[in-house]
Amino acid sequence: MPRLKDFIELHFIVLLWGFTAILGKLITIPAVELVFLRTLIAALALGAIIYRRKTQFWLGRTNMFIIMGVGLMISAHWILFFASARISSVSLCLVGMATCSLWTALLEPAFTSKKLKVHEILLGVIILVGLYIIFQAETEFDNMLGIGMAVGSALLGAIFTIINARLAKKHPSTTITAYEMAGACIGTALFFPIYADLFTETGTLSFAMNGMDWIYLLLLAVVCTVYAYTASVRLMQKISAYTVNLTVNMEPIYGILLAWLIFNENEQMTSNFYIGATIILLSVFIHPVLDTYSERRKKLKEAFPEKVVAGKE
Repeated sequence: MPRLKDFIELHFIVLLWGFTAILGKLITIPAVELVFLRTLIAALALGAIIYRRKTQFWLGRTNMFIIMGVGLMISAHWILFFASARISSVSLCLVGMATCSLWTALLEPAFTSKKLKVHEILLGVIILVGLYIIFQAETEFDNMLGIGMAVGSALLGAIFTIINARLAKKHPSTTITAYEMAGACIGTALFFPIYADLFTETGTLSFAMNGMDWIYLLLLAVVCTVYAYTASVRLMQKISAYTVNLTVNMEPIYGILLAWLIFNENEQMTSNFYIGATIILLSVFIHPVLDTYSERRKKLKEAFPEKVVAGKE
């Protein structure tokens, strides 16, 4: 059973993830090169942690390929995420990412024995309403493309979160994250030739960074990746994938507030933000209440199948 401190840590992790979009915009190199360096540093740091702690590293060839395959999805997820923040704004990128819980509610039954719950779908729809209110005034192509990239990133995020929830029950979280970062790094490197040929003006990669770029990159790789992802995988041993992803809907709220503090001139919040954010927040806090009620009703029906009626015990 998850404890209060587990939920507090989860929200702290989500705060860090909200900060990743800020760091991604502050770092001057393109999104693909950024993901490569982020995952390379993270994989090396995790390898050092595993060696120092003597954590189990070898998980077998099959598990290695499965987990590194998840890393490929993480690579695509991050590339879309950072590209979205670059071409549109941090705010629009993060609100698009909040669709992650809707994707999880739709996809989790396909990966697990869990049944599709009506209230999870309804909460996902409510979140979409909140998102619509936030960005309904956006009509520029770059902003719409940015939203599309963010929603695609959210879809990939939902898939690998569901898979990680299962992997976390079998393997050490640090090892899982190390394999995934290695897979993401290799996957990004394999994408380099196509990326350089089709998506860059010069046909070459750009790794030119200044001093502050390196500081931001280390924060991104070590704090927002190594700690945050390892801890999130560990928490999935206690908290369901849907609850994790619904809490991740706080990411745009935290991120937009941080963006307002850092990019005050171009990330101003409107009344639509407050309305949409309130709807998303209500969904986050209503979910555990509905989940608890649903489980209680289920147990009562199993214990007293002939006596339980709707709304009564």
